[in-house]
Amino acid sequence: MIFTSVLLSAMLFYGYTELRPVERKLTQKDIDAAVMHTLDRNVLPSPEAKAFARIRPSVVRVTQVGGNQNQKETTPAKALGVGTGVVIVDRGIILTNLHVVEGDNKIQIDFADGTKSDAVILQRQPENDLAVLQATTIPDDLIPATLRSTQGLAVGDKVVAVGFPFNIGPSASSGIVSGLKRSYHSEDDKRMLANLIQFDAAANPGNSGGPLITMNGEVVGIVTAILSPNPQGSFIGIGFAVPIETAAAAAGEAPF
Repeated sequence: MIFTSVLLSAMLFYGYTELRPVERKLTQKDIDAAVMHTLDRNVLPSPEAKAFARIRPSVVRVTQVGGNQNQKETTPAKALGVGTGVVIVDRGIILTNLHVVEGDNKIQIDFADGTKSDAVILQRQPENDLAVLQATTIPDDLIPATLRSTQGLAVGDKVVAVGFPFNIGPSASSGIVSGLKRSYHSEDDKRMLANLIQFDAAANPGNSGGPLITMNGEVVGIVTAILSPNPQGSFIGIGFAVPIETAAAAAGEAPF
């Protein structure tokens, strides 16, 4: 009886092993197909998109508005000029271009979270077209930009310029570093800037004072000028930025 039971069990086991489906081993082709299927269904953000997302909380619109800086009026004033700035210290310290804020007009800051603030000029550095601003109203949890040394920056490296071209933005444009240690002479010969980063990411009026960033969202320069034969100053492929070492020094910062 026991022998019969054992024999029956053995026959059943043999029949099961013979009839069950054979497991197919995964091949590299199967793995590649699964990966491609996942990528098709889940589009990953580009390096440019990730860089913009990282810098966005630190980018501000800088507007000159009608009225003297010492004027206390609360009524809306007419915008006289628009540029860009970048927060470098969480207490409301902002870097921008001097030509964006020069004059006696009021300066208004629009932060990424919608907060509006007046601002005053703390430092001027005409030789590098830089100005350091202090916002009088500071948003909660203000995020300063991460600054990166230009040491190791090379021609051909990808960069993104962020700002408010023609008061549209914040806008991002991507390109590469086209040259290093360039000089720029303004058409009126009032400005001569040296040791600049040349780049080909689109920059137009309103981008001035904005950050030039790496694919990690780190600031390597402050956009300051474009080379254009057009009287309106529209972009033709050559922009310039002040290296962040120079810009940070204007604010009394030693970021590296």
